[in-house]
Amino acid sequence: MKILKSVAFLLGLPAILVFWWYLGSKGTDSFFVPVPGELVQTFIDTWVGDRFFTDVLPSVRRLIIGVLSAIILGILLGLLVGMNRTARAITEPVFEFFRALPPPVLIPVLMLLVGINDGMKVAVIISGAIWPVLLNTIEGVRSIDPVQNETSRSYGISGFSRIRYQVLPSATPTIMAGVRQCLSIGLILMVISEMFASSSGLGFTIVQFQRSFAVPEMWSGIVVLGLIGVLMSFIFQWTERRILRWYHGLKEVENAV
Repeated sequence: MKILKSVAFLLGLPAILVFWWYLGSKGTDSFFVPVPGELVQTFIDTWVGDRFFTDVLPSVRRLIIGVLSAIILGILLGLLVGMNRTARAITEPVFEFFRALPPPVLIPVLMLLVGINDGMKVAVIISGAIWPVLLNTIEGVRSIDPVQNETSRSYGISGFSRIRYQVLPSATPTIMAGVRQCLSIGLILMVISEMFASSSGLGFTIVQFQRSFAVPEMWSGIVVLGLIGVLMSFIFQWTERRILRWYHGLKEVENAV
């Protein structure tokens, strides 16, 4: 019963929206808004085949590399800066400056420095997706309970042991909030990076469909991006529940009390 209820909540709103879309497009011959049945058929014809391997998989590969790199670099640099008050004071203005730069404006610079290749596209993803993880890691480390820090010092816990057993567990809820933002930013930047000097990928293909007035195919590409986003969200939720199992358990106890 609980599973059926979860499925109903999961699929209820999408089903309502699709039905509303069907009613709104029924009996119309609009060139710009395909009916659901036409879009499903176009989706199958366009993406179930060679294009899945030439456009979808390369985009997903660049997205995974870029997001994972941003998460790892963001956490490592965030721990390094967050645990040192002097480093925080020195780097804060620099971080705020680069965080305010829209990543798409860096694409011409990265094209010159890295070249027109997959490395440039991955670098674009990292340049924008790293900031939520980095800043949330710094904030998570900075906001650790001072009593915990004093207790660690009293027991002689230092170095890597302190990071593993005190700093990371305390800062992980905040870090995971940054990772969630990182995923959505990474997906957006994946598409943007493929719109410049590219010959494959979802971003490139969707733009080509738009320029050639292949409207149903363009919409089907947008659906692919949405499905990738949903899949990323499910993977994140599954991972978060396991990493923060103790945290969610503590919240449930607090709510019960």
